[in-house]
Amino acid sequence: MSFGQGGPSWGPGDSGTPDWAALAEASAARGRRRKWLMFGGGALATAVVAAIVATAVITTDGGGASGSDKNASELPAPTDLPSESSAPDPSFSSVAPPPPPDPKDYIADEKKDKAPVTVDAFFPGRKLTMGDRVYAKGATARTASCAATTQGALGPILDSNGCDQVIRATYSKDGIAVTIGLAVFGTEAEAKKAAEEASGGMASLSGSGVPTFCRGGSVCRRTANSYGRFAYFTVGGYTSGKNVTTTAKDVYAVGDDLTDFTFRQIRHRGELQASAAAGAPAV
Repeated sequence: MSFGQGGPSWGPGDSGTPDWAALAEASAARGRRRKWLMFGGGALATAVVAAIVATAVITTDGGGASGSDKNASELPAPTDLPSESSAPDPSFSSVAPPPPPDPKDYIADEKKDKAPVTVDAFFPGRKLTMGDRVYAKGATARTASCAATTQGALGPILDSNGCDQVIRATYSKDGIAVTIGLAVFGTEAEAKKAAEEASGGMASLSGSGVPTFCRGGSVCRRTANSYGRFAYFTVGGYTSGKNVTTTAKDVYAVGDDLTDFTFRQIRHRGELQASAAAGAPAV
């Protein structure tokens, strides 16, 4: 039996019995070689990983230091930083702005109430719409003879309190007619006193499709109110001449709509003048 480089071998001339001792020795030699190869490969892999980690650490540290140095180098020098602004700080006035004009001031005295006093200024258009209720406008009138527009004691009351003029307008709907009379005074105090002292009432104004009503002794509803330098009075009833009772809700509704509308018109007059005064340049 002979041993070659690859291990034991035998040929046809041999006895045919393997040399077990030689085979065992050869197997042990091969095991030692594999063990050394495995140990060498593991050490080599460990060395490669350590080198990669070291390279990564060096690269990271180097990049961080380089980036830090670069960022620091880009910061402006202390002398380059902007200094505090030389512009003065904003200042605010400690004086409160004047309050807006009170609209009522412009309808409380004739010295400030400069808007025109006309029928159309207070009762414009051909009809009056209040919600879902529409009233047709009938006759209108304007006179400086205040007492001539009244019945009973109201005439002397208007005159004694300085009434300048009276504007009247009649509105009708479904057999009901109401005349509203707007008496104009110089001051709020005069108008208020006239309304408080009211007795008798405003005379109804017929015409323009409205027949005579609230005349000849028929009972009608009368009201008296004031706002600013204006006192306003109503007289309303049925065009058929039927007397008005406290249960006549339809007559009351028409009269209430007219007094409400007149109040709004007077107030709006003040609002317009106050708004104009607020927008006017200071003198």
